Amino acid sequence: EYAKDRGLIPSVIDAAADRLRPVILTTATTVLGLGPLLYERSSQAEFLKPTVVTLVYGLGFGMVLVLIVVPSLIAIQNDFQRFRVAFFKGLRMRNPGVRAMFVGSTIAIVGWLAATMGWVIVYDTLPAMLAGVFTTFGIGIGITTAFAAFLAGVVVLIAILTLVTHFNALMSWIRSRRLTPAE
Repeated sequence: EYAKDRGLIPSVIDAAADRLRPVILTTATTVLGLGPLLYERSSQAEFLKPTVVTLVYGLGFGMVLVLIVVPSLIAIQNDFQRFRVAFFKGLRMRNPGVRAMFVGSTIAIVGWLAATMGWVIVYDTLPAMLAGVFTTFGIGIGITTAFAAFLAGVVVLIAILTLVTHFNALMSWIRSRRLTPAE
């Protein structure tokens, strides 16, 4: 309802702000009302204590969920939707060279993910070639090292793809600007 005439993030903030007062008042009155029973030490109160603890902590946790977690998840969902749309647009590009580079880079990144993070998850160590590089420098082999290797590999791959793309664009520009011989 809020996002019909403006952006998603301002709408999420306004919706959370509109829910702030009723949620806090409901939580505060219930928690404050059950507070004395929570700290009562009589035998009759001991019978009700599990219910009181469940209500107090459940309402407190529910307040955090309603006011912080759910709005955050809505914003994250929008980010993933934008990524998915952009990815499938990349797969449907008309230029076959650009599409081939996109698909190839996607396969390379997923393959590198499997060779680093996936290998460590399955075998609890890096492949021998990568493990040798890291142990030479005295770096332990674990999931953190695999993640660092994955990120470094992705950065190198993106740098190479950027250089190749710029080189192809430069060559295309040079071919289009060739001077015809003077007569």
